[in-house]
Amino acid sequence: MQINKIFKDGIGLGGIFHSDVQSSLFNHNLMADIPTVLVTGAGGRTGQIVYKKLKERSDEFVTKGLVRTAESKEKIGGADDVLVGDIRDSDSIVSAIQGVDSLVILTSAVPRMKPFDVAAGKPEFYFEDGAYPEQVDWIGQKNQIDAAKTAGVKHIVLVGSMGGTNPNHPLNKLGNGNILIWKRKAEQYLADSGVPYTIIRAGGLQDKEGGVRELLIGKDDELLQTETKTVPRADVAEVCIQALLYEEAKNKAFDLASKPEGTGTPTKDFKSLFSQITTSF
Repeated sequence: MQINKIFKDGIGLGGIFHSDVQSSLFNHNLMADIPTVLVTGAGGRTGQIVYKKLKERSDEFVTKGLVRTAESKEKIGGADDVLVGDIRDSDSIVSAIQGVDSLVILTSAVPRMKPFDVAAGKPEFYFEDGAYPEQVDWIGQKNQIDAAKTAGVKHIVLVGSMGGTNPNHPLNKLGNGNILIWKRKAEQYLADSGVPYTIIRAGGLQDKEGGVRELLIGKDDELLQTETKTVPRADVAEVCIQALLYEEAKNKAFDLASKPEGTGTPTKDFKSLFSQITTSF
């Protein structure tokens, strides 16, 4: 804009400066109103989906990710908002949780399969040293909950697994890790923490398209007795994000599965979905 046109239009340099300041303040205030969400386990298969989905909704969320290694950070794009820390070391995650409004916990111990001959029988599993469920799913999650509570985090979404009501569940036998027992212990710790929470106990996770199935809410592993006991990771990820948006999801724990694609009506109304939940643990 030319100087003479500025004065001709009666704007003046002061008007331009004032307008720029107003715009800057508006944008600053707008950003201040957008909640910051930290996704831990952002390098995992479900964590990656949650992190990427949140990043796509930058008008609603400021997104940060936490991964354990630099390699995991690079795997999901290496952005500056992805931090490296070890949930088993409480001191290493404190800075990542500072200034966070909501925390989505997607960390989990991962069993490894030993080399085996198919003809010889069933495969055997093990956990790497330092990465047993007690260390990751109990101590690691407890560290996150404690750090979040200290930092004043307003909401924690924790993704667990169905099967926790049965101590003899086959998953507990993998590598002698008792993974569901330790997950359940962390869930109870969260429910008792005083921090508003949502606990999502997912069924068998599938690497399939999300948003095309009717989602099912259950409790106490009742869905495991039915034919509908699996759910796409992408749908679990979407439920995590929707839980951040609705008060109806707070201080509730539920099992999550889905009907097969092509049966039922794909879930779009998440407020109604969360309103179905009657259980706090």
